Amino acid sequence: MTSNDFVQQERSRFIKAKAQELGFDFCGISTATFLEEEAPRLEQWLLKNHHGQMHYMGNHFDKRLDPRKLVEGAKSVISVLLNYYPEQQLDEGENALKLSKYAYGTDYHFVLKDKLKALVDEIQIEIGEVNGRIFVDSAPVMDKVWAAKSGLGWVGKHTNLINRQMGSFFFIGEIISDLELWPDASIKDYCGTCTRCVDACPTDAITEPYVVDGSKCISYFTIELKEAIPEEVRGKFKNWIFGCDICQDVCPWNRFSRPHQTPEFNLHPDLAQFTRKDWEEITQEVFQELFRRSPVKRTKLEGLKRTISFVTTPKE
Repeated sequence: MTSNDFVQQERSRFIKAKAQELGFDFCGISTATFLEEEAPRLEQWLLKNHHGQMHYMGNHFDKRLDPRKLVEGAKSVISVLLNYYPEQQLDEGENALKLSKYAYGTDYHFVLKDKLKALVDEIQIEIGEVNGRIFVDSAPVMDKVWAAKSGLGWVGKHTNLINRQMGSFFFIGEIISDLELWPDASIKDYCGTCTRCVDACPTDAITEPYVVDGSKCISYFTIELKEAIPEEVRGKFKNWIFGCDICQDVCPWNRFSRPHQTPEFNLHPDLAQFTRKDWEEITQEVFQELFRRSPVKRTKLEGLKRTISFVTTPKE
């Protein structure tokens, strides 16, 4: 081992230890290079219009595949996972309206960015001036691919990252940096012959294992789509009004999910008592109070009411 290898290993160990201290569940490192295998997959996915109205997915194709085009001189991608699996869940009874678990508490963008900024500060103190940028779903970065390359899990048939120890209910963030670090090895795919996620999707959004047509996903219809929801999917939402967790809920690996340790992600106490009637009669004032710092704010009240009406009105 060269002295440079030793320095890289020591720095990598330091970063992972600090990440753990700051509350991240996992931290892995990969080398910042062009994502050769992903290029044709992404191109095909876009050509098939699987991104629907998410036009931003088609932007910055080259940057999405090469982090060195996002951060000059980038050498490493530091990936972190932060668990959001809740201890207390919303009522999931037959008539209950449902939110994706990631939207129970404070918007993860705020929480992850604060923690990642703190991690960058620790790196600067220990190592010195480092050029790097923080990314939390806010730029053309293929976060699941980088997390998989850094050994934090594999991308499952539902296209979410799966970690062997704690399943898939994680937020992902990155620091792309010019710091030379010791990369981790990727791990193999442990989905095996299981197709539970593919079989369970009520809108057939998982068109084949490892391929999701985003424009058919319940999360797309309830969050991204700004116009009327197509009639052909009425009656298929299983009462999901913001996001959808079906493909994760049925995944056998999520039997290892454990409650998160981040108070900001806890279920809003008022939301815990919400009934179907409360959802149907929600006012601007209640919406503002409940979702002030929540991902649900993205849909605005009109968008949420549109989805609630769609979900609660039976198919003719």
